[in-house]
Amino acid sequence: MTRDLPADPLIRSLVQRARSAQVTRRGAFGLAGAGALSLALAACSTGASPKAAADVSRTDKTVRWASWPLYLDVDDAKKHPTLEAFEQKTGIRVDYREVIEDNLSYFASVKSRLLAGQDIGTDTAVLTDWMVSRWVRYGYTQQLDHSRMPNLKNLTPKLQDVSFDTDRRHSVPWQGGFAGIAWNAEEFPNGFASVGELFAEPRLKGRVEVLSEMRDTIGLILMEQGVSIAEHFSNRAFEEALDVVRKNIADGVIRGVKGNGAYTDDLVSGKALAAIAWSGDIQTINADHGGKWEFALPDAGGTLWNDNFVVPVGSRHKANVEQLIDWYYDPSIAAQVAAYVNYVTPVVGAQEEAAKIDPALADNRWIFPDARTLGRAKVWVDLDPATDQSYSSAFQEVLLSA
Repeated sequence: MTRDLPADPLIRSLVQRARSAQVTRRGAFGLAGAGALSLALAACSTGASPKAAADVSRTDKTVRWASWPLYLDVDDAKKHPTLEAFEQKTGIRVDYREVIEDNLSYFASVKSRLLAGQDIGTDTAVLTDWMVSRWVRYGYTQQLDHSRMPNLKNLTPKLQDVSFDTDRRHSVPWQGGFAGIAWNAEEFPNGFASVGELFAEPRLKGRVEVLSEMRDTIGLILMEQGVSIAEHFSNRAFEEALDVVRKNIADGVIRGVKGNGAYTDDLVSGKALAAIAWSGDIQTINADHGGKWEFALPDAGGTLWNDNFVVPVGSRHKANVEQLIDWYYDPSIAAQVAAYVNYVTPVVGAQEEAAKIDPALADNRWIFPDARTLGRAKVWVDLDPATDQSYSSAFQEVLLSA
């Protein structure tokens, strides 16, 4: 009997292609640019970069903002106070939508329009470093005008010039964070020190979830296996880490491979008792649902990443977006956001402003990490396009079995 196709567009595409091509799990790993799964994930350009759309910001005071769940301050009335204040100050109306649960599924839903230089339905999207690298490489983003963003002087120096976007001409950091492990501390008061311990705990069988972001789930496992993700490593090392995920799915240990929002819902409902998780998410659900979850970087270390504003090539409201970015680079505004989202703010001066809100907030190492915390987390090495595509394809093929 054939199972119904899933609703998610990326997963639906992968299932269809896998059924038609009968891709083996080992075969998918070695494609690196050809074959069913690689085609489903390909980010190739077929010629000149698409041309940026004409800006109509002067006459159309709107911004459409695509972001992740739990990633902006919200009050009891489900309003976003800092965003409403921006609208009142500038007259720009913002349509804020929490439509990104992982980078690949979002990219799959818009890539054909990006390639054609068309409007993808948003004027700014918040994407992780590695996906920003892909968009910049293929000309899917517009160049930003720093003169319209004077508060960009508050960008922390270590993020001002990155390998995938020199001088930050195409992207500006929104928030950063850590991937580590989380668990229900009421059920497991003694806690855990590694991903392996989560997988080995009998009471967690079928109650563990892992992230659909390959670099976080595989990254933690690689580090536990003694592999440095900050340096180039072998395909064999990647495949061995992938086998850990594959085995624990097959054995019924891993309940699911989930994106942002989905795994936190399962933690709150009790369907899941532990997860490979993001630091800010766990702090947010603790604040909203009773503080029963613990988050930690494994003994072997965690991953560190940043999500960034980009303006898609088809957006017609770039100048409005630049005003929005400038607003959120005011340290007092950044501190208000940090107080809710609990992620690492890239804005210098926000910690001092946070202390005015709550001294404990300014001391929170997951928002304002100290050198020791930062030293226990690593950023993935830049992958060349073929390797990036191959690893992503292999991981998504394993995701199909979850």
